[in-house]
Amino acid sequence: MGMAENTSIQVNVGVVLDLDSDLDGRIAFSCIEMALSDFYATHGDYKTRLVLNTRDSMKDVVGAAAAALDLIKKVEVQAILGPTTSMQANFVIDLGEKARVPILSFSATSPSLTSIRSTYFFRATLNDSTQVNAISALVQAFGWREAVPIYIDDEYGEGIIPYLTDALQAVDARVSYRSVISPSATDEQIVEELYKLMGMQTRVFIVHMYGSLGTRLFSKAKEIGMMSEGYVWIMSDGLTADLLSSPNPSVTETIQGVLGVKPYVPSTKEIQDFRVRWKRKFQQDNPYIIDAELNIYGLRGYEAATALALAVEKAGTTNFGFRKANVSSSSSTDLATLGVSFNGPSLLQALSNTSFKGLTGDYHFADGQLQPPAFQIVIIMSPSVSGISTVIFPGDTTAVPKGRGIFTKENKLRIGVPVKSSFRKFVDFKKYPGSNTTEITGFCIDVFDTVVKTLPYDLAYEYVPFFGTYNDLVYQVYLKNFDAVVGDITIVYSRSLYVDYTLPFIESDVSVFVPIECHSAENAWFFLKPLTWDLWVSSLVFFVFIGFVVWVLEHRINGDFRGPASHQAGTIFWFSFSTMVFAQRERVVSNLSRVVVIIWCFVVLILTQNYTASLSSLLTVQQLKVTDDELVNKGEYVGYQKGSLVLGILLGLGFDKSKILAYNSLEECHELFSKGSGNGGIAAAFDETPYIRLLMLEFRSQYKVIDLSFKTGGFGFVFPKGSPLVPDISREILNMTEGDKMKGIQDKWFGDQTSYPDSGTSVPSNTLSIKTFWGLFLIAGIAALSALIIFIVMFVHQEGRVALGPSDSTTSIWSKIRHLFSIFNQRDFSSHIEVNGIHLPSMGTASQSGNSAHTEIHGYPSSAGCDTSRNSQAPQVTSADQLTNPNQERPVKDNQKSNVNHETPPRTDQRSNAIIHQRTNCY
Repeated sequence: MGMAENTSIQVNVGVVLDLDSDLDGRIAFSCIEMALSDFYATHGDYKTRLVLNTRDSMKDVVGAAAAALDLIKKVEVQAILGPTTSMQANFVIDLGEKARVPILSFSATSPSLTSIRSTYFFRATLNDSTQVNAISALVQAFGWREAVPIYIDDEYGEGIIPYLTDALQAVDARVSYRSVISPSATDEQIVEELYKLMGMQTRVFIVHMYGSLGTRLFSKAKEIGMMSEGYVWIMSDGLTADLLSSPNPSVTETIQGVLGVKPYVPSTKEIQDFRVRWKRKFQQDNPYIIDAELNIYGLRGYEAATALALAVEKAGTTNFGFRKANVSSSSSTDLATLGVSFNGPSLLQALSNTSFKGLTGDYHFADGQLQPPAFQIVIIMSPSVSGISTVIFPGDTTAVPKGRGIFTKENKLRIGVPVKSSFRKFVDFKKYPGSNTTEITGFCIDVFDTVVKTLPYDLAYEYVPFFGTYNDLVYQVYLKNFDAVVGDITIVYSRSLYVDYTLPFIESDVSVFVPIECHSAENAWFFLKPLTWDLWVSSLVFFVFIGFVVWVLEHRINGDFRGPASHQAGTIFWFSFSTMVFAQRERVVSNLSRVVVIIWCFVVLILTQNYTASLSSLLTVQQLKVTDDELVNKGEYVGYQKGSLVLGILLGLGFDKSKILAYNSLEECHELFSKGSGNGGIAAAFDETPYIRLLMLEFRSQYKVIDLSFKTGGFGFVFPKGSPLVPDISREILNMTEGDKMKGIQDKWFGDQTSYPDSGTSVPSNTLSIKTFWGLFLIAGIAALSALIIFIVMFVHQEGRVALGPSDSTTSIWSKIRHLFSIFNQRDFSSHIEVNGIHLPSMGTASQSGNSAHTEIHGYPSSAGCDTSRNSQAPQVTSADQLTNPNQERPVKDNQKSNVNHETPPRTDQRSNAIIHQRTNCY
């Protein structure tokens, strides 16, 4: 090795550490020396050798900067290992950037150093921001909801706080207070700050400072009793490393039960061997220091020196000089004459690409930062305690501290409660003058008392009555006159801007309720109520229209729809209205008529069924006097509970303020309803659901809710912004709501809620209107109109050529139309009908003695008003009972007879059914 050193290139590197007064500095320097010795022992063929040039920073920022400046300017070092603290590194990093000299600090952990964004700064240790997730996970694991960071008032202490706060918030914990300790604080100042912390309710403290100040802090905390049961102390990575490596047994004794976090370093054989060798070397170099322990800074220094030795070899063996600054001779400042390293860029690139297997694991830089390993949680215990599986907290207890101070009788929560003269089932305040005592009870009080009993810690409190509005009461919490408010306090957005609410312990909506009215069935016109007047009129029109259409379609081919005019008019009404009970006697033979009748019967069926259901409902169900959409339009008077948020809702809905009346109690509300709107009373009232339930409980079946349009957040308890009690109480409220406790309290104060009408439902109107059935009428109307049009087109096509033809040019159009109507009034013998299962052509019958009397044979009316003479060629006339179609009006021609499809020819003897051909002149 000696021969290798004679032929190798000596490369100067600087070491800036706190050596004289700091144990960690000496531990780290000894590890750096061992790193170079071990490295070149295994890399004897390397052409470069690092030469350490040591400077003591004397625990001072200026001292560190001066040491670095001296090394760069006079020694022309290629890199610097150090300095020790983050404040020292802040200025040294700028020097390295200016001179292009890499700075490798293995103990400067402040996250703020990253913001300098120097490419020549390599953090050869972990950023403090990497440990905050481990600390927050510890807080979350034990269920603590708030913590107080205690940190040193410098760049090292302040750098971690933003990251720590965010990490705690991410696990639903909050920073209730920040305790800042000056690096030069006296013992008296430390005690004063600790007493301030003792007076707070938070009992979880996270300490982030150097070992020297931390030792004093814990010593004073133990003296005043803050290292006892109920307190939680958590140390950051740096403080844990400092105190665990302290050779002073009294320090370990002081921090019994304190938790700490530190990077996880596996206990490998290499580390164990190195620890033994280091211990021997350190004792030889520092014989007056007893029981010093290797810490993480020593391991980081060892690996940083190894990384630098590798990088220098990779960078090459040339250009180790500096380019002098081109400045005037009159400039005398050291910074102005600072040179620039020729080898800086090459060494920078080499360091960025260096990676190896170190004592603590894989070692490499990413953007100048070491990648963080896993963290472990440590607990400081007496060496005599071993083989335990649970955590022992301060006070030598395994019970997990609650994280908050126990409220005593001397330090109670002052809880404001509203006092009012109405709705006392929620909060009731009674004062007994004789004994000068007060009593506060009610549903809200019982809920809060039950919740507090289930909390995992004691909570002493007292109720303080408040005479004023709800808004003023809530505002007292913001003013810190009350620690909380318990009562029927509605959760609204405007109040949540300056206080915090728990989860609602009872749901609430702003609803409108009105008196219930029963319909009187003694009214003579009660039967008309199921349908509105427009539906009655529409139904009547359609009955007549459908009857008329069927008459038109059947008049020429069906004897049931023939006869005198009065008879035919009666048939139209009779046939159409008889479909309501499906009792029509007349048969329809036209396919068009059948389609119309089938659709109309379907419409009638739906109408009758709905009428029946509506009438039954009117006779059995209680109805409301008004509906909510009528209140504003009609200018009705409405009421609301005085002092509630409902007034703003009513004004927003468009109610005139002069139409809004306030009531103070259930009885006053009932009295306003009794007077009636316009007579000093109201037609409807708006209030929150819990109060409406009380009204229904008091007056049972006299009122009904008709609208649930306006949502609110329900009733909740009020606490100051950021209070840690809010999540705990909210959680217990949720637990009560899901179980039977809440129902038991509700039944105690409000009775069985199933015994009165449900305020969450509304009763719809049972009157039917044309809007419900316009689709059915549309279908029926289209079908009937279409059938009528088809019939007219077919009739005009068949008969129009004769009736409207140009046979006589002197005939007027009106005469031709009259002639066409006369043809329509005649019987159509060309139609094909079925009687008693036999297909026959339509035929007329002879009237008796030629008179116009209307007769009915076999249930079919004969033609009336016709001049009928017997055919001389048919001397025999059958009896009326044997006629098959008595309404024949035209003589049947021979060619027409041939169209009749009979299985056997008709018989003409008097004992058989006969076909009588008659000549009928119809008018």
